[in-house]
Amino acid sequence: MILKLAVPVLLLCVLLPIGYFFRGQQTRKRFNKALAVNVATFFGVLFFSAFFMFSGRVFAAEEVAAVSSGEGLKFLAAALSTGLGCIGTGIGVGQAAAAAIGAISENEAIFGKTLVFVGLAEGIYDRVISMKYNIGNDDLSEFDIYIKEIDEFYQGLYEKNI
Repeated sequence: MILKLAVPVLLLCVLLPIGYFFRGQQTRKRFNKALAVNVATFFGVLFFSAFFMFSGRVFAAEEVAAVSSGEGLKFLAAALSTGLGCIGTGIGVGQAAAAAIGAISENEAIFGKTLVFVGLAEGIYDRVISMKYNIGNDDLSEFDIYIKEIDEFYQGLYEKNI
């Protein structure tokens, strides 16, 4: 109940000071006043709703089977391979796309070739590796087939655009 009431009140806390600022003369003093009211009411309502939302009865969770340290390390490996792979992918796509835009601005005919290199930097392998960590060793043959299909797809794109 309190959550259903908190969302509209939070929206009003944001929108009313903005309306106050834009309806009158837009001076720095009115802006500072609107911002102060906005921040005070927003965090006041947020604190108030959090206080009442979490002050109810608490129930204990059911007992969960213990997880071995090997299982935990498997999940840590999946998280690290996904996270670090995505960071590397972002760096690679940023550099490849910047170079591709520069090359396309000089010669529009090489659009397909640059698209392939930007796509290669996208890197699906980090996601495949992280999925490998989340399944048993019996099912790894499916992911090896998936990796082979990705290789064939990019190889076909590369050959088509050369």
